[in-house]
Amino acid sequence: MKKHWIAAALAVSVSGFAAADGGPGCGVGAMIFKGQSGVGPHVLAATTNGTLGNQTFGMTTGTLGCNANQPVTSMASVFVDENMEKVARDMSRGSGEHIETLATLMNIEGADRDLFKQTVQSNFDQIYTSDEVTSSEVVTNLAKVMEQNQALAKYLG
Repeated sequence: MKKHWIAAALAVSVSGFAAADGGPGCGVGAMIFKGQSGVGPHVLAATTNGTLGNQTFGMTTGTLGCNANQPVTSMASVFVDENMEKVARDMSRGSGEHIETLATLMNIEGADRDLFKQTVQSNFDQIYTSDEVTSSEVVTNLAKVMEQNQALAKYLG
């Protein structure tokens, strides 16, 4: 019986996290854990949302911090958010573990990896526009840079 409860709790946790698409997004869980970062608060917020089933209500009504007109957050966005300085360092160099991980999360094929790394390095100042730039601005700026390159633009959709 105990195994069934553990499996059920894990299923709710995973489904809540999957529904959140890499983060808690909106809903009661996101409101409770607002401003906290890291895997723990994200999982707890997503689990809260999944357990209460409130994100759909929030998106439909525009309440609970939900805005259905915003783009869906990807795992790449969460990764950038949690690794801003390390991603910046690797982008400025055009190499490193964090830029490789970002490329993987964005599903950039091996044949386009070098182009991706060269592009972000040569456009670093357009991606990381200031010391106060936010992770969402970095992701938006990265998308703008990638849109300008036909080989990289295909990874945005």
